[in-house]
Amino acid sequence: MRWVGRANVRKRLELLEGTDGRTTYDGGAMTIEGVLTARPSFPLAHTGRYEFVHVAPLLEAIDEDHTVAVLLVRLGGYAAAMFEGERIVASKVGDRFVKGRHRAGGSSANRFRRRRENQAKALVEEAADTAARVLREAPFAALGGDRTAVDATLAARPELAWLRERALPRFFTVPDPRRRVLERLPYDLYAVAVDEAGDAPA
Repeated sequence: MRWVGRANVRKRLELLEGTDGRTTYDGGAMTIEGVLTARPSFPLAHTGRYEFVHVAPLLEAIDEDHTVAVLLVRLGGYAAAMFEGERIVASKVGDRFVKGRHRAGGSSANRFRRRRENQAKALVEEAADTAARVLREAPFAALGGDRTAVDATLAARPELAWLRERALPRFFTVPDPRRRVLERLPYDLYAVAVDEAGDAPA
């Protein structure tokens, strides 16, 4: 399985419309029998079975833009942003130093661990406060960075619970959250998971 940008999906599939084959829409995915299965990041509501290649419902769905609240957190930085389609309409990024892991033992290791835990806690609280200020409720949310850090951030502010409830299935494992990471994110937000027929299972 690989993630393919929506423009490239259109370029590949639109010429197949109406050709010989069988197409099934079910469970949020489109399957062209013996060719591929495509699953958009955003829910594909269309269902049906066709005795020809019918890609129009998929292409229509992936062309649609959405309002998305984005929260990216890693130990070292965070980003919160609102997207209207591929455009950032509000955002805030921040960073806070968190020490790496300490390999030695003894009392110095315990002091190091406590210091690291305090630094991580401060970053999580800052990320949660920023998310609460910047993000407004949206039909969709996208979470990314480091799962543990994101979980801790959402747990820090009860009013952020809706982000998990509306999160896209894909978790975006981005590097340190920075403005440039946000600017590149729309490609991944709107990418389509494509399984070619005959691909080995992931």
